[in-house]
Amino acid sequence: MTISELREKRNKAWEAAKAFVETKRDADGLMTAEDAATYAQMEQKVQDYSTEIDRMERQEAIDRQMNAPTSTPITGKPATAKVDTKPGRAADAYKTSFWNQMRNKTSVEVRNALSVGVDADGGYLVPDTFEKQLIAALNDQMVVRKLSHTFITACGVHKIPVVTSHGTANWVEEAGEIPETTETFGQQYIGAHKLTALIKISEELLNDAAFNLEEYFQKEFTKRITNAEEVAFLTGDGNGKPTGLLDADTGAEVGVTTASATEITADDVINLYYSLRAPYRSKAVWLLNDSTVNALRLLKDKNGQFIWQPSLKDGTPDMLLGRPVYTSTAFPSIGAGQKAIAFGDLSYYWIGDREGITFRRLNELYAAKGQVGFLATKRVDAKLILPEAVKVLQLGSAS
Repeated sequence: MTISELREKRNKAWEAAKAFVETKRDADGLMTAEDAATYAQMEQKVQDYSTEIDRMERQEAIDRQMNAPTSTPITGKPATAKVDTKPGRAADAYKTSFWNQMRNKTSVEVRNALSVGVDADGGYLVPDTFEKQLIAALNDQMVVRKLSHTFITACGVHKIPVVTSHGTANWVEEAGEIPETTETFGQQYIGAHKLTALIKISEELLNDAAFNLEEYFQKEFTKRITNAEEVAFLTGDGNGKPTGLLDADTGAEVGVTTASATEITADDVINLYYSLRAPYRSKAVWLLNDSTVNALRLLKDKNGQFIWQPSLKDGTPDMLLGRPVYTSTAFPSIGAGQKAIAFGDLSYYWIGDREGITFRRLNELYAAKGQVGFLATKRVDAKLILPEAVKVLQLGSAS
């Protein structure tokens, strides 16, 4: 069954569930226990469709990644020497030597070619093309990265100038003195925090010429880094890791605090929408946990209209009050004091990737088990450079 067919079934199931609710309410707007149980099953079916759609979309993304070409066909004439004009880590010679080193096929030529990419800790910087593939895979698979502003920095601290307060216009009398008004500027800083991932491979597999080491590294490295970065980009405290979007000090501003510690009302969501200034709402998105979606599906505004709008087209997200909805398993769930929903322009969350991902081969550490370890190191930092651009809904404290 295709994703389009599943989406159509999900939409029909959702419409059927809504119609069932409308026909089963009594004069007080309540349903019997039996009808409520039936509706719960119908709602669960809608959620099951959504889960399967998400799984199939992830599978398609991985298939595209796995089927991407990893080499360039040879088109030159026989016996014609190929001149490598690309410098440093972009050179074909560097790429070949790097993977030979990872397989422990060392020689004088290999060591000479890798001299431009030696890391201070004894590792080697990955080839330029491989690094771009890794970053592209991270951007494709991570929710926060997909919505944020990402850039690559060579070294040091990246300074970002921001306007912390704006000047104002003033009414003056004819020929009157014009008041002086200026903008106030500040700076945000993006540094680099060290993130590592350890990959172990058996010696037999490593020595198998048919084993695609490059593809395996990309898949495993992406899996480990994705999980760690997504958590840090949302809840990181800035100590040895990026500052998360939900950080209490420099993260998104609290737009709404609910009266309940366990429930979110339609008014809460609408108030959160309007707590964000209009200039940011035009590009704003909703970000929340999958489990929170269930709490929002049946909410209606004061006109009796559902504020949740399931997607009717492939490749487009569901909508809430007319703005796209994205979910992340790393986002906090509903609970007392938790920040359960974010709404805003996430392009103001900046992610700086330090250029130069390093792989280091560990020959002796796992030798007794017939394995070779590979330590991958990546440096990254991130923070919300303009807190007013994103608002969060925070649950009230438990009484």
